[in-house]
Amino acid sequence: MARVIAIANQKGGVGKTATVANLGAALAERGKDVVLIDLDPQAALTAGFGLDPYKITRTTYTLLTRDHIPFAGTLRPVADRIHVCPASVDLAAAEIQLANYPDRAYRLRDALERNRMPFDFILIDTPPSVGVLTVNALSAADELIVPVQCQYLPMRGVRALLETVWLVHERMNPKLDLLGVLPTMYRRASKHSREVVQELREVFADRVFDLTIVEDDAVAEAPVAKKSVLAYATGSEAAAGYRRLAEVICNGR
Repeated sequence: MARVIAIANQKGGVGKTATVANLGAALAERGKDVVLIDLDPQAALTAGFGLDPYKITRTTYTLLTRDHIPFAGTLRPVADRIHVCPASVDLAAAEIQLANYPDRAYRLRDALERNRMPFDFILIDTPPSVGVLTVNALSAADELIVPVQCQYLPMRGVRALLETVWLVHERMNPKLDLLGVLPTMYRRASKHSREVVQELREVFADRVFDLTIVEDDAVAEAPVAKKSVLAYATGSEAAAGYRRLAEVICNGR
């Protein structure tokens, strides 16, 4: 059975998509077969691997709005051991279209349960909100990673997200577990970055990963080249951070 990990934070610009893409690449480097699911209507993950969200027909939108679509039929190979379940621009309408579906919170979970393809990890990218798309991700996932940009305001939104996670755990998905809070865009020379990480550790204790993802231009440049940062700048600090994260996850955190 694949480990299904949602990457979520209601704040935008904190590194969710970068974490999905680059953690996926790091897991693939370790010999794991990985699926990356794009549930964000902005489709940055999809575009970052060279897929056109305006032209793809079978997507996460298809999975959520049509019954009995095979999960395997939506997958696109993008690198060795990595497949993407892409988003399309139609996904922006899914919140409205799913409003009258009695099972609207479980559409992704049910699609994954129909899957018969063997994968080691499924990583889910989510939009910067706690609407039906993010709830679908949380309902389908075994574990959650919360990326938090190392600045004061992004940090303050984590409590609200975790309250939603607790509700989903209690009412929809009792197996959902917080895998960890991941400090991102960390600047080594910044006192503010260090203070944010310290406060995260004071509040969330050992739920904060014992690593940081440093601020690195290569992370922003890699999707332009249609690559992960591990392929684009393999010796960069950011690539090392994602490799370390994959190591921690594979070793049983």
